Amino acid sequence: MKALVTGGAGFIGSHIAERLVREGHQVVVYDNFSSGRRENLATLEDKVEVVDADVRDAPQLDYRMAGCDVVFHEAAVVSVPYSVEHPQETHDVNIQGTLNVLLAAKKNAVKRVVFACSAAVYGEDPELPKKESMRPLPISPYGVEKITGEMYLQTWAKLYGVETVSLRYFNVFGPRQDPRSPYSGVISVFVSRALEGQTPMVFGDGSQSRDFVYVGNVVDANLRAATTPGVSGRAYNVGCGQRTTLLELLGMLGRIVGRDLTPTHGPVRAGDIKDSLADISLARAELGYSPVVGVEEGLRRLIEHVRSTR
Repeated sequence: MKALVTGGAGFIGSHIAERLVREGHQVVVYDNFSSGRRENLATLEDKVEVVDADVRDAPQLDYRMAGCDVVFHEAAVVSVPYSVEHPQETHDVNIQGTLNVLLAAKKNAVKRVVFACSAAVYGEDPELPKKESMRPLPISPYGVEKITGEMYLQTWAKLYGVETVSLRYFNVFGPRQDPRSPYSGVISVFVSRALEGQTPMVFGDGSQSRDFVYVGNVVDANLRAATTPGVSGRAYNVGCGQRTTLLELLGMLGRIVGRDLTPTHGPVRAGDIKDSLADISLARAELGYSPVVGVEEGLRRLIEHVRSTR
């Protein structure tokens, strides 16, 4: 199989590329390196074709997609706050870029496109767990952009015969997530502070909960979405199917690093969702997806990785 991974030098994309290479597939990494990092591809040197290009560059996408069987579309501006501040830019990358991917896939007779969607499409709907059948209620440009991309995929599957699968990621964490980014996931920030002997900061009382999912589980979901027959046009939640509060998270981290991580507290941040939880029963039933790495084990792996690279 020949696969193109947009955003393939990024956090999740580089893990997908690594898994594909390990399984013997031919891989094209397509990334403009605005947030992706070349060091994320260190283990893949001379094993993948690396293209320094933007998904807004439609002719380049078309050229590089020739001969590909599957596209993993991970490239995006992934920050909700950034999308609020720069809606035109994120529209151009997240909507037009996705359309460019689909146009190139159609032209090059790509068999399947797997799209990195987001739990942000559910917005503030308080119902838990989140089910794919729920009406999308995004509250940010990012959420609007992701559900628009998903709807484009569904339309492509119906009109043009390009098989598509959308994966709604919940709170993904793991190695290569940059804790220095102001928009990084809370786990990478907590781990960085814990290993540097700093006191973690929690906005609010820490009772807010998330469905944290280790990146290896997400990679597995992507490979299953790319190869499982009969699922074209579908959308699936990708999480662990369990809630973890921020205080519980700090308790796990404290046990792993061997010190108390009692946080300081700041004001609740505007726009933060109180709780999030994925219903993953559809992905289990139709993709055979089952998260094999739990939150605490994922934290151990992440901490080992961070320590090994310091």
